[in-house]
Amino acid sequence: MTGRTRRRALGQHFLRDRAVARAIVEAVGPGPADLVVEIGPGEGALTAELARRAGRLMALEIDSILAAALRVRFPAVDIVEADAQRWDYRALTRPPGGRVLVIGNLPYSVGTAILMVLVEARGAIDEVVVMLQREVAERVAAPPASRRYGSLSVLVQLGWDVRVILQVPPDAFRPPPKVESAVIGLTALPRPRAAIGDEGRFRALVRAAFAQRRKTLANALAAGLALPAGRAREMLESVGIDPTRRAETLDLEEFARLAMRLSER
Repeated sequence: MTGRTRRRALGQHFLRDRAVARAIVEAVGPGPADLVVEIGPGEGALTAELARRAGRLMALEIDSILAAALRVRFPAVDIVEADAQRWDYRALTRPPGGRVLVIGNLPYSVGTAILMVLVEARGAIDEVVVMLQREVAERVAAPPASRRYGSLSVLVQLGWDVRVILQVPPDAFRPPPKVESAVIGLTALPRPRAAIGDEGRFRALVRAAFAQRRKTLANALAAGLALPAGRAREMLESVGIDPTRRAETLDLEEFARLAMRLSER
């Protein structure tokens, strides 16, 4: 696969608007004591802004041709040829008196997958500012009972404060995408908003609850967790949740209570 073919497969669109690049960097505010990891530097629009401000800058680029060009242009930046979906963010070491910041313009096709890897590395990362497809960004920030609220909202908001920073039009990119983009900021919480027991079970529970949104919660959980329908209803009632409700009506605390009950099974 050539570099151009790989970029097309990933849905990569290069940021070319300098004002947008500056706004993204300002949102995270890197300083001389901070370690910054940039995901998908591409042609270096964000890299140029970050290199002037960050104490140390690492850039993860999957495309070998782009990585080589970036090394020539930014000799002081640690350009790492790597797949951002599989890179070990948990191994990052917080600099003395500084923060670990992750920033990037994520490819549409793998943006959600990369975001979840970052979310699960919360203990090693202080703040994330990334550009995503606008619809995905809205799902991350959505409150309970809203149209966009789903498993992504719950799983991210458990351990992070989320804010939508700005919307970015297609003409800010080359080539222009067919959808709008948005920049979101995630700030790691000192501890999760609720006790959930086993993290794997919590993720499985939340995903099962939203997998069939038109079903009642009891039926969705029975199907998604391979539980007898009666057992699913009993489990919900035991934590004060009406089995006929739907997943989008539950807040994070209710999902946490349900996860703890599931862990007792």
